[in-house]
Amino acid sequence: MKGADRHQQKVFSYISPESRVPKDHPLRPMKRMVQAAFDDLSAAFSKMYSSTGRPSIAPEKLLKALLLQVFYSIRSERMLMEQLDYNLLFRWFVGLAADDPIWDRSVFSKNRDRLIESDIALCFLESIKKQADEAGLLSDEHFTVDGTLIEAWASVKSFKKKDGPPSDTPSGKNPEVDFHGEKRCNETHASTTDPECRLYKKSKGAEAKLCYLGHVLMENRSGLAVDARLTLANGTAEREAAIEMIEQIPGSHRITVGADKAFDVPDFVKRLRGLRVTPHVARKEKGSAIDSRTTRHAGYSVSQRIRKRVEEIFGWAKTVGVLNKTKHRGKYKVGWNFMLTLSAFNLVRMRSLGLGT
Repeated sequence: MKGADRHQQKVFSYISPESRVPKDHPLRPMKRMVQAAFDDLSAAFSKMYSSTGRPSIAPEKLLKALLLQVFYSIRSERMLMEQLDYNLLFRWFVGLAADDPIWDRSVFSKNRDRLIESDIALCFLESIKKQADEAGLLSDEHFTVDGTLIEAWASVKSFKKKDGPPSDTPSGKNPEVDFHGEKRCNETHASTTDPECRLYKKSKGAEAKLCYLGHVLMENRSGLAVDARLTLANGTAEREAAIEMIEQIPGSHRITVGADKAFDVPDFVKRLRGLRVTPHVARKEKGSAIDSRTTRHAGYSVSQRIRKRVEEIFGWAKTVGVLNKTKHRGKYKVGWNFMLTLSAFNLVRMRSLGLGT
């Protein structure tokens, strides 16, 4: 017989969020890894706040909520708070009881500057990397570098002359702008929405966009991001960021670094060799700085095959992490979000490799 469609809800529930989450849920191992990282960062969290005054929302909870935003591709903090209000899985991951009140979305805006100043995103990435190293997932000899465009939260219509007259368009209106035939460059123009972003295109024939450049150093054993930088977009930023990250690799032993053809520049290859780094850089068809003393070894072919996995990091960050177009303005905020997104990628990758289970 057909059951009755009753809508009366129970007044009380005696099932906790912990018991509602399946034992094999993919968030469980990631929550254990996140908690281990936060235990390491406890002292850093304590330094962020005064010893007096009213208790604040725990920064650990704020960061867990932001990680959920990356894991589940939630495009805004307003929607994140909506999910956190009625989603028991989200409450369980963050550490909220079923009837705990939800914060206002403005808490992220108010606390983000404090988190950025304390460099928590980089510290969190380092702590996650430490767990991977202890589990034997990291290579200390073979690496890959690459960069990607991160589109700024600004329209090309906002790219105007620095010394030009102020706009007479009413606030909130989308103005009609005809810039065809006008020569525009970063030296004379800047975005009124995000002055730090730059007009840049990655290759010939590509569309010029207002953007930043994100850079990643990947180790080749497990394909994890072990270092990252976010810079202003220009023609040399990729190579400069790569050198900076390579110099931070611990130890004095010889290593290999794979890269695409954009890094096949004599000055870059020379600097790598000066750092005791074997440049496993893809060769240009003409005028390559990579000769047979490098390409004749079997390891060069292996690096060329594995280096393409760095695109998996960028692809995940832009699709799942919604970094194709950033939601923030300013280099430091965009860079902080970029670093946190890479930490989230590492957590997903380490879980797939069996860590935290």
